[in-house]
Amino acid sequence: MAKRTPKYIFLVGGVMSGVGKGVATASIAKILQSRGLETTAIKIDPYVNVDAGTMSPTEHGEVFVLDDGTECDQDMGNYERFLDRDLTKTNYMTTGSVYLSVIQKERNLEYEGKQVEVVPHIPLEVITRIERAAAKAKADIVITEIGGTVGEYQNILFLEAVRMLKIRKPTDTILILVSFVPALGAGGTELKTKPTQYAVRTLNSAGLQPDIVLARAGASLDQRRKARISLNCNLQIRDIISAPNVESIYEVPTNFEKDKLGDRILEKLSLKHRDHDLRDWKRLVSIVRTAKKTVKIGIVGKYFGSGDFILTDSYISVLEAIKHAAYHWRRKPVIEWVASEEFEKYPRSVQKLSEYHGIIVPGGFGSRGVEGKIAAIRYCRERKIPYFGLCYGMQLAVIEYARTVLGLRKAHTTEIASKAPDPVIDILPEQRKNVAEKNYGATMRLGAYPAILKPGTIARAAYGKQQISERHRHRYEVNPRYIERLEKKGMVFSGQSPDRRLMEIMELPRDKHPFFLGTQFHPELKSRPLRPHPLFREFIRASLRR
Repeated sequence: MAKRTPKYIFLVGGVMSGVGKGVATASIAKILQSRGLETTAIKIDPYVNVDAGTMSPTEHGEVFVLDDGTECDQDMGNYERFLDRDLTKTNYMTTGSVYLSVIQKERNLEYEGKQVEVVPHIPLEVITRIERAAAKAKADIVITEIGGTVGEYQNILFLEAVRMLKIRKPTDTILILVSFVPALGAGGTELKTKPTQYAVRTLNSAGLQPDIVLARAGASLDQRRKARISLNCNLQIRDIISAPNVESIYEVPTNFEKDKLGDRILEKLSLKHRDHDLRDWKRLVSIVRTAKKTVKIGIVGKYFGSGDFILTDSYISVLEAIKHAAYHWRRKPVIEWVASEEFEKYPRSVQKLSEYHGIIVPGGFGSRGVEGKIAAIRYCRERKIPYFGLCYGMQLAVIEYARTVLGLRKAHTTEIASKAPDPVIDILPEQRKNVAEKNYGATMRLGAYPAILKPGTIARAAYGKQQISERHRHRYEVNPRYIERLEKKGMVFSGQSPDRRLMEIMELPRDKHPFFLGTQFHPELKSRPLRPHPLFREFIRASLRR
């Protein structure tokens, strides 16, 4: 059998950040996958941070977690969702991780006494990592997104890696520029191509010429603008692909195919023409466009007040999981943010939750707005409003139940109240030493862990199997000392670790509540557009029955 020779596609951004490189990367991967090619995607973040675990989600967006525990950029979530593949740490790198690897190799004498320099050794390490990811995935094509924009000092070494790989594999490597085309003039209808021309010249100064330009704009590019970019950027007109704003990110692959992007990529990589099969994806897009009946979901959390910026990127996986489940039931999701602090200032305002079909309290940390969240949870439990708690949302549901049903008025989590008389949520004994020594990395449960599901429960019916594997990112657990008392009062721990020590899913029986369930893990991380997560699917179904 002939040795597989992978092809390489790089995406870089021009003019400004936030133009949708991640979605473009995921969409190109989907297009090529639909043509029968094994595809994988890589994200390069130009940060000195070794991974995204130390970055604030309010600054950087959601920290996405892989099965192997890698904490990475939210774009990795888009790659997994579009490809319906579980990625690994080989698919993610940062400036910090690359430098750390080179330094460790130097310390281990792996350079055999040679002088180690930023160039060429950093770019060569980048290339080695990309080739390793290709081999691990047995990929025909590897698509690599370079974070940031061209012209930034942080990106130059990654661009150098592209230049070196293009010299080494000229027929196997292409570069795609995702560039913003602003609209000016009366009504903002005049699209300006000059910024894209400057972005291409900046790439040229790094020794690179883009093979394709994805022109991001509020509207589709007309032939006149395409011709202008073509002339000034040394590209053929068919290499200018229109990338207008769309209602849903899931429309992007089909939108790209209108300009025959897949065909052009195959030509440039000297690959034979292949017909695409995007039928299932097109059906999804049709539902997104045509669904008229709605399901209204409230997300209760902090930072949602009128004076705070609603950071949707901090909860992007939760939002997408809700959408996937809603589309499964052919419903248009209406998602609204509810500030938990409002319930602390104005207790009676919690009644507004009756306006929603279902309520979610997502993951989080800290004391801000916690009592408001607990008030919301109690209202949902007593008024039989479908409730879904994710990680922190499960822990707070246990606290609320202990306070209200068990009568433990001062029940709390030691994350907030270190000396709580009833610490129903706590660090496990074997973790306390690490916390005391501030060795926090040794206390975090990261990545995929197995759980056993109890028969006759909502969770077991949703999954349709006894054992599952889900992704975690937390360090606090349900305190084993309170489990028996909680169960005697009607709480069901329907998912537990194989050794029965860790409570993974909490729920109330169907005869007590239509859907009151929380997970210690983050189910949103494994939801896919064509395969919604079972628990989100059942949560939306219960919400539709309200």
